[in-house]
Amino acid sequence: MADNLLYDIRDERFGALVIGSAGLEELYSGCRWTEGPVWFSDLNCLLWSDIPNERMMRWTPDGTVSVFRSPSNYVNGNTRDMQGRLVSCEHGGRRVTRTEPDGSITVLADSHKGKRLNSPNDVVVRSDGSIWFTDPTYGILSDYEGHKAEPEQPTHVYRIDPSSGTIEAVVEDFIQPNGLAFSPDETKLYIADSGSAKHEVPRHIRVFDVVDGRRLTNSRYFCSLDVGNPDGFRFDVNGNLWTSAGDGVHCFSPDGTLLGKVKVPQTVSNLTFGGPKKNRLFITATRSVYSIYTKTNGAQFP
Repeated sequence: MADNLLYDIRDERFGALVIGSAGLEELYSGCRWTEGPVWFSDLNCLLWSDIPNERMMRWTPDGTVSVFRSPSNYVNGNTRDMQGRLVSCEHGGRRVTRTEPDGSITVLADSHKGKRLNSPNDVVVRSDGSIWFTDPTYGILSDYEGHKAEPEQPTHVYRIDPSSGTIEAVVEDFIQPNGLAFSPDETKLYIADSGSAKHEVPRHIRVFDVVDGRRLTNSRYFCSLDVGNPDGFRFDVNGNLWTSAGDGVHCFSPDGTLLGKVKVPQTVSNLTFGGPKKNRLFITATRSVYSIYTKTNGAQFP
């Protein structure tokens, strides 16, 4: 039986995804706003962003927590490319960067059509090497998570071409595009809109068909949250979407049905699967980082 204090089961299929005896573990606290968790299997560690403290943190399974990078230039979302390199969204630099094996930083995108980006938020890399990222205004709204400034761009979603490095807007009608992730087979891209925090719009995630690996078509509604706003999310190998929410992590089936929730005591910002078997869900939530083991495995790579 699943722990009713930990899980909110809405559909019997959720029981096949969670472990009743697996507790929610707080791995670290003392941050101001945790974000951008990314698992490095080859280094056996989790990295995440503590945006207002302008640092990135590292956790290893022996319980050791250390500062990975400070100052971080207010890094928010993180992922890895096909070569295993860290790709990050910087609020402070208003850019997307890649960390090379020697520790040097390569700028991948910082402008579009001659104007500065707003504050890149979340990023994913497709298997063809293309990089897709969202560009809302959160990092320039105040000096808390970046540097206060006037936006120079609409809030678009962009694609960076792996061969030419060309930056192209692929979606232009979001209020505040936020988290994004490809379906396990990469035929669809899911994008969260967190604009309802300040606007009367749905708390929803939309889905698009990916055409020729570079264009998005057939925009449609996928799901809405009943508590909080969607931020970051990831897929398991069966195509279930696990998303951050105001009261924890919400899990949706491939058809958009809410299967259940993992209750978390702080507002969740993002999550990722990790561990040797990718069956451990790592959760960034306000001041802390949590983890919980599941019966399923994450679909992300490498």
